[in-house]
Amino acid sequence: MAVKIAPSILGADFGNLENQIKKVEECNVDLLHIDVMDGNFVPNIAFGPDQVKMLRDKTNLPFDVHMMVQDPDRLIGRFAEAGADIITVHQEATTHLHRSLNLIKSYGVKSGVVLCPATSLSTLKYVLDEVDMILLMTVNPGYGGQSFIENSLDKIRALKEMIKGYPIDIQIDGGVNLETAPKIVEAGADVLVAGSFTFKGDIQKNIDDLRRVVL
Repeated sequence: MAVKIAPSILGADFGNLENQIKKVEECNVDLLHIDVMDGNFVPNIAFGPDQVKMLRDKTNLPFDVHMMVQDPDRLIGRFAEAGADIITVHQEATTHLHRSLNLIKSYGVKSGVVLCPATSLSTLKYVLDEVDMILLMTVNPGYGGQSFIENSLDKIRALKEMIKGYPIDIQIDGGVNLETAPKIVEAGADVLVAGSFTFKGDIQKNIDDLRRVVL
């Protein structure tokens, strides 16, 4: 199965956002990763439901909405109605993960769960039937441009083993570049989120190079 590429628009030029989204769409990427930040769960603030809705008619790319938001249940419906195709919520940010995942699915949207670097995979044991994707953060959430945490590779391998028999994608977010991507894919990842790497310089070349090293 080909590795999926999901450019994160957190790394884009916000003054030229529509044009940059069109450029990644022309590169035939698989998803558009949209980082939502509330200034609470993480220090920064980025992308509310209204902004997602405004972007929805600018591209046909599936919207992969990563909610770095405390108590995500209060906003899940709004992001679903704004055009999200998949919504991922942090295990650390919701009191009742099972309920949050089922709330996402009630809107006809694919559901996913996110774990921060220090969060144990054991927290996923009883929700594997409820998720379409598991996102492992390989940097601490909230800022772009951080370095990949190397011991995350063991966590990816362990997750790959854990989800055998389940139709679940493993997505990786944080420090993805030409050096780290091959190791991430070898460990078992299916979807690569790339923000700073994608949008710095020549977008087409960056995505082509990323695909080349993970073939």
